[in-house]
Amino acid sequence: MKNNSTEIQVEQLGLSQYDDYSCWLQYTKITNQKWIENNQSLLSQIEVLTSSLVVESAMQEILTAINGMVEITPSVSTEPKNQSAIVLTTAADPLVSDYVDLQVFESINNEGYIITSVAVEGYRKLLLVGKTDKGILYAAFHLLRLIKMEEDIKQLHIVESPTNQLRMLNEWDNMDGSIERGYAGNSLYFEDNRFTENFERIKDYARLLSSIGINGISINNVNVHEVETDLITEKFLPDVARVADIFRAYGIKTFLSANYASSIQLGGLDTADPLDEGVQQFWIKKVKEVYSYIPDFGGFVIKADSEHRPGPFTYNRNHADGANMLARALEPFGGIVFWRCFVYNCLQDWRDRSTDRARAAYDHFKPLDGQFMDNVVLQIKNGPMDFQVREPVSPLFGAMPNTNQVLEFQVAQEYTGQQRHLCYLIPQWKEVLDFDTYAKGEGSTVKRIVNGELYSNKLSGITAVTNTGNDRNWTGHTLAQANFYGYGRLIWNPDLTAEEITEEWIKITFGNDPEVFETVSSMLLNSWEIYENYTAPLGVGWMVNIHHHYGPSVDGYEYSVWGTYHFADWKGIGVNRTVKDGTGYTGQYFKEVSDMYESLDTCPDELVLFFHHVPYTHKLKSGVSVIQHIYNTHFEGVEQADQLVENWKQLEGKIDSARFEGVLSRLQEQADHSREWRDQINTYFYRKSGIADELGREIY
Repeated sequence: MKNNSTEIQVEQLGLSQYDDYSCWLQYTKITNQKWIENNQSLLSQIEVLTSSLVVESAMQEILTAINGMVEITPSVSTEPKNQSAIVLTTAADPLVSDYVDLQVFESINNEGYIITSVAVEGYRKLLLVGKTDKGILYAAFHLLRLIKMEEDIKQLHIVESPTNQLRMLNEWDNMDGSIERGYAGNSLYFEDNRFTENFERIKDYARLLSSIGINGISINNVNVHEVETDLITEKFLPDVARVADIFRAYGIKTFLSANYASSIQLGGLDTADPLDEGVQQFWIKKVKEVYSYIPDFGGFVIKADSEHRPGPFTYNRNHADGANMLARALEPFGGIVFWRCFVYNCLQDWRDRSTDRARAAYDHFKPLDGQFMDNVVLQIKNGPMDFQVREPVSPLFGAMPNTNQVLEFQVAQEYTGQQRHLCYLIPQWKEVLDFDTYAKGEGSTVKRIVNGELYSNKLSGITAVTNTGNDRNWTGHTLAQANFYGYGRLIWNPDLTAEEITEEWIKITFGNDPEVFETVSSMLLNSWEIYENYTAPLGVGWMVNIHHHYGPSVDGYEYSVWGTYHFADWKGIGVNRTVKDGTGYTGQYFKEVSDMYESLDTCPDELVLFFHHVPYTHKLKSGVSVIQHIYNTHFEGVEQADQLVENWKQLEGKIDSARFEGVLSRLQEQADHSREWRDQINTYFYRKSGIADELGREIY
């Protein structure tokens, strides 16, 4: 642990100015001299009383941050001294038992930590005590967050544990360098069907991930193409191992998306039947090979029998058969199978009103409850369709008490503006996590199901599709970094409010200027509603251009095979999903929720068109008709998008020019694009219904 190598690293980082590349790890100089004077002695020494690669990462991060924020390079000791210091340690240290309540310490989980200020022989010590080395790393990032926000660090007592066991990200990167549904440049890992040589950037990515508590990442697309199938072979495993080495130092396990039919493509077999002994032996040998390169490999993410991907259905087997075959191969090594539940008929006849895509995941998986092995985790999207701006919570949550499951979000804004529009998703995700399923009576919220509390599942947690790429600022739109940051913080602690997460992100990303905080906070917290206002109304979803999904096309998917219909005619709009005379989808929920959605009287306005086909003249609970609501919200949404531009302009000179101009350009595009949404949606429904806007505004 020599200081000279640390000084070189710090010097290379260029910490003197705010920079898009650094995201929320902005270790710029603190100008509050009073704060520095009060804390300088504490920040001048670091005592590292345990050792591992992860602890080394924690120490390096603290050194880098303090050098940038306080402009001193702390001395580093591997033993306690009579001095004020930040102390990195575990409960095994005798010092800890004297100053930390061990009963409290025992109550935290393996990735938890305690940060506490104590006086030792007249000196102030700030103890960062991890249950394991990962806890020390997370404690380090927590402390640096407090320092950046200029909080009082002399009187701290913080006890933290992650609520969710699995906190994961799914990359959708392809080896040609592209990213499916990627809106921030090309892949961080791949280019020209090989691995990148820019491993330093992957290290910086690992820093960002660990700073928000991510502990698992799958580095390639769930749609595994021919080249990517070779990721589990000796051709690419040495490179995968290099990436895993980087992530391991930051407490992150590496996973791969695997091709279910690898036994055919790689093994020379003529089948991928999960009950075939040859197929089973292929996977046993293949998994053993993977672990020979990566001893702590996390496991596989599998998309099977979905959107033309191969799977067990080909052999008249079910999903449990397919998942368990892989799980048996992984079990001796502690590996996990994430089996995606995004399975539906993607060759639907639009004339057939009896087939409802929303029903598919429940219909496929509910009958298999209890048949999956303990190292299989079902990966369930937050809603029954596909990451729309508004859709109900998937009825699978709580419906499979004997099966491990994780919730899947999409940080990439595929249907919410593709990181060209501002759409802050934390409020949406909060609604999902706080939704009461009534699975075991009142209080059976989604967050209690996916954290394993309600059913004591062996494996549980949350995963998401990422929004990152090799753009300088990682996310294309600088303000989309808030979704990246907020996802990690929310799955660490789902009880954090959207306002708390927003405040953290703004202050550590832009500094502590009150006007910047108030303006950006308001912009973020209102942006989901703004985006919903000028796009698809009342939960009906879609209405986007086919394939690329950017921009309005009301009938884009209306006569397609994908099962994403709105059924608008001259009388009304919406999908009848009732038990009474519709597709029966409402019956998949527990009774309290089913009854709420079944009745027009109790169905929430914001989802009325998801569950019911209603006349344009139907009066919402707001007292406004459906058609007038469509007109009003689309005109209002444009005004709100214009206001986002004006609000941001007020911050000129308070935010560095590169980030200011970049965000301004995106907001101006959003405002312009919102008009296209408004005019296409309003014109479509005016022509369909023949009902004029009560306020006489221009509709084409």
